[in-house]
Amino acid sequence: MQEVKVYDTTLRDGTQAEDFSLSMEDKIRIALKLDDLGIHYIEGGWPGSNPKDVGFFDEILNYHLKNARIAAFGSTHHHARTAATDANLNALIAAKTPVITIFGKSWGVHVRDALHTTLERNLELICDSLQYLRPHAQTLFYDAEHFFDGFRDDREYALATLGKAIDGGAECLILCDTNGGNLPATIAEVFQVVKERYPGMPLGIHAHNDTDLAVANSLAAVQMGAVQVQGTINGVGERCGNANLCSIIPNLCIKMGVPVLSEENLRKLRPISRYVLELANVPPFRYQPYVGRSAFAHKGGVHVSAVEKNPLTYEHIDPELVGNRRRFLVSDLSGRATIKRKAEDFGLELSKSDPVAMQVLEELKELENQGFQFEAAEASFELLINKAMGRSKRYFELVGFRVIDQKLSETKEPVSEATIMVKVGGNVEHTAALGTGPVNALDNALRKALEKFYPVLKEMELSDYKVRVLPGRDGTASKVRVLIESQDGVDNWGTVGVSHDILEASWQALVDSINYKMYKYEKKNGIC
Repeated sequence: MQEVKVYDTTLRDGTQAEDFSLSMEDKIRIALKLDDLGIHYIEGGWPGSNPKDVGFFDEILNYHLKNARIAAFGSTHHHARTAATDANLNALIAAKTPVITIFGKSWGVHVRDALHTTLERNLELICDSLQYLRPHAQTLFYDAEHFFDGFRDDREYALATLGKAIDGGAECLILCDTNGGNLPATIAEVFQVVKERYPGMPLGIHAHNDTDLAVANSLAAVQMGAVQVQGTINGVGERCGNANLCSIIPNLCIKMGVPVLSEENLRKLRPISRYVLELANVPPFRYQPYVGRSAFAHKGGVHVSAVEKNPLTYEHIDPELVGNRRRFLVSDLSGRATIKRKAEDFGLELSKSDPVAMQVLEELKELENQGFQFEAAEASFELLINKAMGRSKRYFELVGFRVIDQKLSETKEPVSEATIMVKVGGNVEHTAALGTGPVNALDNALRKALEKFYPVLKEMELSDYKVRVLPGRDGTASKVRVLIESQDGVDNWGTVGVSHDILEASWQALVDSINYKMYKYEKKNGIC
């Protein structure tokens, strides 16, 4: 089997999904997670389309990626301009990415109705755009948009567009099922024709999921020799989504023997699936294959009995291969191995038989029942393990706080003020602070009260704040989950809180954030 590279487009194509949005900071954090996962190419966005993506490409230059190469995405140049005067192409060059990917039209319908130009001019656009970009890119990819529909409409013209991309210097031709309406047999047939027309030319696949076949079509393309597979984490994308890398990757690694990720990295698949959804504030799909919460859940008595004797009876793989775990819905009998592995991520030694592991597991189950999730709140999870191991430290005690939100007129923004009293050792500190919103005011007041005792807290700041209303039947009394991201110029960390009261949930996450900063500082300096 040929070597296959994974090309992730969550940060670009994925953000075109309804109700799925990422800030520039979110995109940076996800890119770092994808790099850690071992993804080969990360498409960061379209620098010619919006300032957020320009900011991403500027910021990502400050990070050293271990595995991935960043790609900028754009289109062929405007038919009324030259390649050298096209703002879109020059924005791609200005992004300074090692990889540039552009798409062009393969289907006459799009050439005439979308580009409003001729078939001949479209061929020129493809070749000229790639030739202009070629000296500025270490690696140059061409996405043949709507290729399968164009092939069905006019086979020779669709193939001619690929020939022009090759003439322009493209290193890999990615055949796109942009409307997501084709079947695996069609994908295979078209790949065979393209391989015969352009032997030795590397090919890739970019599939959408409008017939629920994006994963199957992607795998069919690999079977036909595709060396690059494009998709998104959790299959997010426009309309019905893109090909789901959370299914494609384990299918390639485990089912087809194509090791696109190492065994160690494959175990990170479920955590990153949840991480992306948490940052986008999107509820996870529990029935998602491989990484869903219910993917390896057993409820029926016959199933439970059989799986306890031999998991192969009702599981197609070992769930731990993809970072998931087996769940018995009548009585949860597993999970200590997951706790052990997570503890090892934090440098903590914990055996499966350690009673601490069982204690953490029981507390985790209870917290998850309350609505806590720790995939994007690693700091809160590490503090939980430390508490169970007797290694936690109480840096302050809350005496009480009050938050006032005043709106003085319809035209003015509300004014938030927080007053807080805390005890540190035998000292009581009583202070107040203003803020942009009640949570920011509470954060400012808390750190103002503590900084005289712990000056190192001046280094940290709250960098992101997300609230999700958890499913329930209580209407406005429903629980909320607050996810806070903090940073100190060296590290960033996530903490979580859950409550019926948004301020209480925020308080829990704020306290964990400060406690984690202090724990991290003392650990680094050998104090604890």
